[in-house]
Amino acid sequence: MNIPSRTRLAAFALIAATLAAPASSAEWPVKPGDFTVRDFSFGSGEKLPELRQHYITLGTPHRGKDGQIDNAVMVLHGTGGTGAQFLRPQFADELYGPGQPLDITKYFIILPDAIGHGGSSKPSDGLRMNFPKYDYADMVAAQHRLLTEHFGIKRLRLLMGTSMGCMMDFVWGTTYPGVARAIMPTACLPVELAGRNRMWRMMSIDAIKADPVWANGTYTTQPVMGLRTASSLSLIAGSAPVRQQADYPTRAAAEKALEGQVEASIAASDANDVIYRLDASRNYNPAPLLGRITVPVTWINSADDFINPPGLDIAPREAAKMPNAKFILIPETAEGRGHSTHTWAKFWKADLVELLKRSE
Repeated sequence: MNIPSRTRLAAFALIAATLAAPASSAEWPVKPGDFTVRDFSFGSGEKLPELRQHYITLGTPHRGKDGQIDNAVMVLHGTGGTGAQFLRPQFADELYGPGQPLDITKYFIILPDAIGHGGSSKPSDGLRMNFPKYDYADMVAAQHRLLTEHFGIKRLRLLMGTSMGCMMDFVWGTTYPGVARAIMPTACLPVELAGRNRMWRMMSIDAIKADPVWANGTYTTQPVMGLRTASSLSLIAGSAPVRQQADYPTRAAAEKALEGQVEASIAASDANDVIYRLDASRNYNPAPLLGRITVPVTWINSADDFINPPGLDIAPREAAKMPNAKFILIPETAEGRGHSTHTWAKFWKADLVELLKRSE
């Protein structure tokens, strides 16, 4: 079944959307690398003698008159994703080219894989459920060490993030105030994950653990039934109802578009990795510390986001805690991408340009 790409991209917002990024229409000159973080201590008290932090970069570092790198931009991915997702045409081809907002002849772009994702250390490397119980603060701490110890960067020109990366932006801003000259979080809320957002994550985790094949994480084959539930919930979490109703106005069309999507997610998943990724948000809550973020911020959500619905009225209240923050809500239309609107730069490209000017 040849599923339309826009359907896949709108649907797999968390687990499946970023597991296998299609090639960009441009041959971006990517440089991959790994940084070994020695004696890494997690917030849980657990430790790893070596933590692998994988990344890719584009562009070249530039040093200012003070000798410090002054053109670094770091972009953080969502749950289940990798830095490579930001090479997709809908993101890269809108931002990295000559004269575009993040022209790689001017900026040094860093795209890390968060702990538990991609080429970075994760449970499926061998420790399984004995892997340290990481959270978003641990992810940010590892990224900070990558930035300072490996690249020698003291200050970012810009910090961006999508979904989980959006939440990490707020952790970055409150943990390391002023390290980024400007911050652009997209598709999240900076409050404790509660209500439906926590519920669907726990339903996914519980479904995997209830599968007898999971065997407390010691499985020899993937617990497919548990992963089917988790993948199905993720499909709904990343859905764009107005767009999907317009694209698939009949029962037959909707069912045909669905064919193969859950199966593709299962085939690309590891159950323990999924559990850890979904549970990493368990103690996230930067709201009490948002006043520490005094640099220019442009925070963007979309009205058709199942995970962060605007009806909660959380964003305007929390944005007011940051003295230089601007909150923008992208309206719901048939052109929307649901939660995945964060990766389609055409929706917020002009806002990025404005933020760069505002933080010069």
